[in-house]
Amino acid sequence: MAEGRCDVRAFIRRLKDRIALNRRTFILYSVLRGLVLLTLIRCIMTQRWEGVALCVLSLVLFLIPPLIEDRAQIDIPPLFQGIIYAFIFAAEILGEIDHYYELVPGWDTVLHTLNGFLCAAIGFSLVDLLNRSSKKINLSPIYVTLVAFCFSMTVGVLWEFVEFGFDSFLGTDMQKDTFITSISSVSLDPQQAGNRIHINDIATTTITTASGQTTTINGYLDIGLIDTMKDLLVNFVGAVTFSVVGYWHLRRHENGNWAEGLHVRPIPPDQFEEEQQQIDAMERKRASRWRRGK
Repeated sequence: MAEGRCDVRAFIRRLKDRIALNRRTFILYSVLRGLVLLTLIRCIMTQRWEGVALCVLSLVLFLIPPLIEDRAQIDIPPLFQGIIYAFIFAAEILGEIDHYYELVPGWDTVLHTLNGFLCAAIGFSLVDLLNRSSKKINLSPIYVTLVAFCFSMTVGVLWEFVEFGFDSFLGTDMQKDTFITSISSVSLDPQQAGNRIHINDIATTTITTASGQTTTINGYLDIGLIDTMKDLLVNFVGAVTFSVVGYWHLRRHENGNWAEGLHVRPIPPDQFEEEQQQIDAMERKRASRWRRGK
């Protein structure tokens, strides 16, 4: 059992060493990881166990990029990794635990837009990797771009399924509700003839439970629909933005611009072997310091 724990710790240390191959990325990772650990301690002290789970999830998600790099032998550019780390921290720690979704107007909108942008970049890179590594497949730039766009929108739709599932079965409120002042519905037609009934300038709505308890709200409460459609719309905007940039980048074979920093590429075997040797050297240096300290 102890040996298994040591193997897990060694595996995690090796992933951290892979992050450390780029100094700037490692500094950002270390700062955000430290902030997550401080938040974890705060949640434990205040007995916010849902927050504890989100902190642990964030720490695990931080290790996904180096894990993918190590297993798939691909290079995720430092800019891309940095955006991923910042996105995880902004969504899980600031958004969920510190309630930025409620406190900061547009926080959810910005993150969903960025999610569409990032997922399009991931889809673009995955298809482009396949396109470059296959001798039988030669996809046009427009096809690669289309697949990247569809990949991003699919991820966005699947995430809305996740939010709906959590709200339906666990009683959460991931699909934030919206107060509106007008509605239009055929369900309100007393003749049930399919005629749309419009109600405008709704001032208040009174909700009465079976026990007789009443709650009065200003306007009318839309249960998650407007939030879901808004999230998909801004996901669409983010996906289109990267798709256009990615298309011109691929069409013109541009190098050195910011789009290059979001383009995942395979690591040549000799470079991957060199990186493995650097990681081994870090491990030996760490072990040497530990023996001297002991």
